[in-house]
Amino acid sequence: MSNIKLIEESCLEQNVDGIVNAANGYMMHGGGIARAILLKAGEELNKACREYNLPIEDGEAIVTKAFNIKNAKIIIHAVGPNFNITPNAIDKLFYAYYNSLLKLKENNYHSIAFPLISSGIFSGNLENPIEISTRECIKAYKRFIEENKEYDIEVLLCTFTLDAYKKAKIEFDNIK
Repeated sequence: MSNIKLIEESCLEQNVDGIVNAANGYMMHGGGIARAILLKAGEELNKACREYNLPIEDGEAIVTKAFNIKNAKIIIHAVGPNFNITPNAIDKLFYAYYNSLLKLKENNYHSIAFPLISSGIFSGNLENPIEISTRECIKAYKRFIEENKEYDIEVLLCTFTLDAYKKAKIEFDNIK
C-alpha cells in the first residue's frame, strides 16, 4: 500500500531506492542538497549528468546511479523552477515531483526521499515556499497513486530544519 510521510531529516540519509536532488537545469551541484549529494556520491556523478542533453527543462527529471551513496540505488535529479526567474511556475514545481515519481516507477523502484524542491534559494518572492512545495508534493503523490493504483510507493518528504518541518507539517496535515 502506498504511503507518504513528512520527516525532519535530510533526504540524503534515508534508506530508499531513490534520493531526489533538487537540481538546476545545468546539473551544477553548487550548494544545498545538490552539493551534499555530489560530495557523498563522488565526482562520477558530474560525469554522468554531463551525458544528458543539458539544460533540462523545469519540471523534468533525469536519473543517474547513486555511485558512492550506499543507502540508495539511484539519484533522481528533479529540476524545480527558479521562482526568481519564473514567479508563476507552480505547475513546473508539481511536475518536478510528479516526474520524479514516474522515473521511480520506470526504474522499477518503490521508495523515494524528496527534499522540499524550490523552497530555498529558488523560492524567489513566494510568500510561503515551504507550504507551496509541500502542497505540490502531496498533489503529485495523489495523482501518481490515482493513476498507478497497482504500483505501491513509499514517499518521504524531508525537511532539513525544525522550522521547515513545522511549516510543512501544517500544510501536510491540512491536505493529506
